[in-house]
Amino acid sequence: MEQFERIDTVKNYNDYAGVDTLHPLVSVVKFSDLPFVRNFRRYMNIYAVFLKDAKCGDILYGGKPYDYQDGTLVFVAPGQVYGIDNHSVNENPSGYGLLFHPDLIAGTHLVKTIKEYSFFSYEVNEALHLSKKERKTIVECLEKIASEMAQNIDKHSKTLIVSNIELLLNYCMRFYDRQFITRSHANRDILVQFENLLSDYFKLGKAPLLGLPSVAWCAEQLHLSPNYFGDLIKKETGTTALDYIQSKLVDEAKTKMFDTTKTINDIATELGFKYQQHFTRLFKQKTGRTPNEYRNLN
Repeated sequence: MEQFERIDTVKNYNDYAGVDTLHPLVSVVKFSDLPFVRNFRRYMNIYAVFLKDAKCGDILYGGKPYDYQDGTLVFVAPGQVYGIDNHSVNENPSGYGLLFHPDLIAGTHLVKTIKEYSFFSYEVNEALHLSKKERKTIVECLEKIASEMAQNIDKHSKTLIVSNIELLLNYCMRFYDRQFITRSHANRDILVQFENLLSDYFKLGKAPLLGLPSVAWCAEQLHLSPNYFGDLIKKETGTTALDYIQSKLVDEAKTKMFDTTKTINDIATELGFKYQQHFTRLFKQKTGRTPNEYRNLN
């Protein structure tokens, strides 16, 4: 079994990077201030946002290699493995790192909304690529956090630091929305692939064997993370990936209804439902009629 270094605290990371720990729960590292960095695979038990300014070697994240380009942001959530073992070779670093422990946001508004920043679960090849203007905004947010950390810790410190982290993450949401728009042509290609994937799923008779197609399964077939895939479909269609799949299921069911030799249970089984009542419930939810009522109308 592969062994990983563990980063359980902000101090763990600071010690690795060779910087002082100014605050036990948060750190901003400016890599260009360091003489060198030595990369290794590590299990991260803290949140991290990495801004890489230039190519710095192949990084493995989410099990996939990635070669950083100018102005790239990558997000790491607790429980993820990040990095690459470069066999103790020193590299000239650049960019920034923001590290914060989950305890920092406990009791704040951010702890209630952190799961909404779905990019923490994107694969590294779905990273955020910044324009020069966007990069400037991100750096300003990081510098505000670092400036607040340099102050004497008082009762306002946590509120101000967390507010600036939340501001940074909200800018990242905006910039990801922009990236989805600028990549709309590629996204439409993925939408076509998604549609073809579902069509083939039913046409080739996979449903009775594999069950209902899930969002996670579709994302895997399209080589995307489930969160990125879900966000992409939502941006392109205005509906969730699950709703899209369910609508496709109902469309397939409507077509099968014309074959009166098939019972409703036969149709449900062919579509991957284990129980007819689950199929009936979904069909009525989407059409306003039960399968039998729909069949009797046609």
